Amino acid sequence: MSTNLKPLRVRHLGRVDYEPTYELMQQFSAERKAETVDQLWLLEHSPVYTLGKAGKMHHVLNPGNIPLIQVDRGGQVTYHGPGQIVLYLLLDVRRRKLGVRQIVTAMENAIIKTLETCAINAYAKAEAPGVYVNQQKIASLGLRIKNGKSYHGLALNYDMDLQPFSGINPCGYEGLEVINLTDIADRISRPEIELLIISNLANELGYQVIKETVNE
Repeated sequence: MSTNLKPLRVRHLGRVDYEPTYELMQQFSAERKAETVDQLWLLEHSPVYTLGKAGKMHHVLNPGNIPLIQVDRGGQVTYHGPGQIVLYLLLDVRRRKLGVRQIVTAMENAIIKTLETCAINAYAKAEAPGVYVNQQKIASLGLRIKNGKSYHGLALNYDMDLQPFSGINPCGYEGLEVINLTDIADRISRPEIELLIISNLANELGYQVIKETVNE
């Protein structure tokens, strides 16, 4: 490993419920030691709406029977469900001397570069964090930094049921349209996309993946 790159462990969690995963992120961040290796958690969630710590309930229009959970990330309300690629960043940002804007930009760039592989011209918006294609949102971001440690992360719509987004103003924007990667690209497998995002994000933040573990 290059001496300039920091070690990064990737955990593949599969499909998991949101609330226990959220609690595990908080627990990991609170209990980690100075020498704890930074981690990425790759997963997808069962259907759930999450509302950021400053989120406004008027952006929740018609949640139906999908649970709504208040969380401590930034941002408004979003939806997670099967077919979405979720990547959580469990980083010691104080140790790495990383700022919030730097991490957000790295996440956006990693997604944009991944979509370039699919011949998709994606872009970020300074006033509305996330990644867009033709004014439609394809990926959302949310982050929490507490005591110099980060958690939450990014969610890319790969091949999911988009209907639940109609029950909210996605990310607090009325009428914002969302889109799946599989709707606009030649079929590229989910594992390929996941590997690309991880690789691009590691490169953006100066990491090298040292180990991958499944359902641990």
